[in-house]
Amino acid sequence: MQYIMMFVWTFLLSEMTVYVISSMNGAPFHFEIGVFIAIVLTLLLIIVIKLIPDEPIEKH
Repeated sequence: MQYIMMFVWTFLLSEMTVYVISSMNGAPFHFEIGVFIAIVLTLLLIIVIKLIPDEPIEKH
């Protein structure tokens, strides 16, 4: 469920970003670019989450 919600938020934010940037540049809006960015960012975030250790740090 965590990954699904991460994708939903990434999708919404990337579509919003693509829309705003294309409007500011006067370019046509392409829905596919936002979907591609959302998929790539979601995969990168999942990789980063898996790489961060979840163990408590010992005191030195």
